[in-house]
Amino acid sequence: MPRIAGVDIPKDKMILYSIQYIYGIGPTTAHKILDRLNIEPTVKADSLTEGELTKIRDLIDKEYNVEGELRKEVSLNIKRLMEIGSYRGIRHRRNLPVRGQRTRTNARIRRGPKKTVAGRGKKRGATKK
Repeated sequence: MPRIAGVDIPKDKMILYSIQYIYGIGPTTAHKILDRLNIEPTVKADSLTEGELTKIRDLIDKEYNVEGELRKEVSLNIKRLMEIGSYRGIRHRRNLPVRGQRTRTNARIRRGPKKTVAGRGKKRGATKK
């Protein structure tokens, strides 16, 4: 398996999709990298020469913030938001959706499993039919 930026990329896939396994590289960035190095996007990762792999490694190391550095930067940004007490920081601290989604229903991924609250079931005075 070729190794780029500390990540083993899959060798049986096209290089366009293989380098997207690196955190911080998506479809657009992958296209830009391959266009810049004149590498065909449809080539499988294991059929690349060692020189082409080295070119890809060097370009990613020099120009792109990926993997550990990017994760660290993102976590520091979130910490900063929480420290200054911004609205987004408060939402992060309370584990609620940050980007304006509704929470009355849905948002189960962010809020976790349902917590049953007493008295939330049948309305008072309602009779069984």
